[in-house]
Amino acid sequence: MNVVSLLPSATEIVYALGLDPVGVSHECDYPPEATEKPTVNRSRVDPEASSSEINEQVATAEDDGGVYAIDRETLATLDPDLVVSQGICDVCAVDEVLVREAVDELGLDAAVLTTDPHSLDDVFTDIQRLGDATGRSERARELVADLRERVAAVERTATAHVSERPSVAVLDWMDPVMVAGHWIPEMVETAGGEYGLADPGARSRPREWREIREYDPDVLVAAPCGFGLDQTIENIGDLTDREGWADLTAVREGRVYALDGHHYVNRPGPRLVETLEFLAGVCHPDTFASPPSDVARSLTEVTA
Repeated sequence: MNVVSLLPSATEIVYALGLDPVGVSHECDYPPEATEKPTVNRSRVDPEASSSEINEQVATAEDDGGVYAIDRETLATLDPDLVVSQGICDVCAVDEVLVREAVDELGLDAAVLTTDPHSLDDVFTDIQRLGDATGRSERARELVADLRERVAAVERTATAHVSERPSVAVLDWMDPVMVAGHWIPEMVETAGGEYGLADPGARSRPREWREIREYDPDVLVAAPCGFGLDQTIENIGDLTDREGWADLTAVREGRVYALDGHHYVNRPGPRLVETLEFLAGVCHPDTFASPPSDVARSLTEVTA
């Protein structure tokens, strides 16, 4: 079966199911062999720009046809049986409407499978849907069972050993500030924290900086969408230069972390369970293992 995946999370699922996609998006970089596949779309936004510059570029692109464009010639050449798209965010990946238009106008005999996850359960459901659509139902069931057991193991440990639950804020953009929603609130709570700035399943949205100061989290994680760890650290001044930054409890107690949001927070695929384990380590370092240094770093280390 020829599968084209137009978002990184779906590409990770496809590979985890033992399949080899014929085409991917320009952002698909895991597993590493995905980078060798033909890319079927391009972005009108410079991913290396600063937070504020990217925010402006996105606004401009949305007013001028959208953030992404599909390479129709490549899509037609690949002749897919299945194209995987998404409906969760027009900024994160090419929208399903553009995909369906391209498939119809090119006259391709391809099904379009759309993902729109807002929770871990939704992610697990998408894995099974992809497995069913590609003849890998049993492999999908095995993968989901393993992922669910790892989630349950974190929850059991947190329930048995955690006496105090720190308040946590995870930011998936820094200028303007956005609080991570969707699957993040439930994951923080599963990891033994409290997440008072968004309800489970709620969409990420911009917040006034004063809201963060009033919430005054015990733990703060900066994990901007599309930013790897190094790029997050390079742009950390978007937070540290703000009025009242030094007064936050998380800052005073040395519990601020930069985390690879591109791979581990904003990508609803199998590795979200690793993210859960990393969040548990950040919230309760005496109970859970700390995240690897190439995934997350304490701001105390960064600024030392």
